[in-house]
Amino acid sequence: MRDDFLRPPTTVTERAADGIRILGLLSVLAAFIWSTATDAGILALALPALLVPRLIGSRPGFDVLFGATVTVAAWSNVLDLYRTIAWWDLVVHFVATGVIAAMALLLLRRFDVVASAGTRRSTVILVPTIGLAISAVWEMIEWLGKTFLAPDIFVTYRDTIGDMSIGGLGALLAGVLTAGIPLTRTALVAANRKEEHGRSEEG
Repeated sequence: MRDDFLRPPTTVTERAADGIRILGLLSVLAAFIWSTATDAGILALALPALLVPRLIGSRPGFDVLFGATVTVAAWSNVLDLYRTIAWWDLVVHFVATGVIAAMALLLLRRFDVVASAGTRRSTVILVPTIGLAISAVWEMIEWLGKTFLAPDIFVTYRDTIGDMSIGGLGALLAGVLTAGIPLTRTALVAANRKEEHGRSEEG
């Protein structure tokens, strides 16, 4: 894990992924200077998430997708897009829940919480399950925020169920799409070796 985190970027995609992390840090600093402490806090919450792909050795393409998704979700809150664009909340829930759930499964596999060599079927089941759990936790956080911090936060039963449902669908799609795709460098190397071995046997 330490080697993955300290590994210098060597491709354009890897540099782009690290660029998103730098952008995340600069966003927090900019919010502290030119915006409010609340906005800075929201953006700061995204920083630990942006480091996860680096820690677990995610494939650069998935790293970029994850980082961009988390950054857009955080900035959408700061820019109040969830209120000003009626459908934006559902789009972000759909995409973010799926991407974050897939990354969470990689994290669980890295720490041997679930089998690292999971089957395609297990991925299709686990990713939406994790996605629904993430959706539930997020809705609990929204309720706590409305109840104890900011009464103007929009939380209704219909909104909660809608967000969880669309998030679950996004996670299901993510599970189906990623079931047969290696999402870490280690898995990609293993898949390439297996393919090369198969070709050598055919030859």
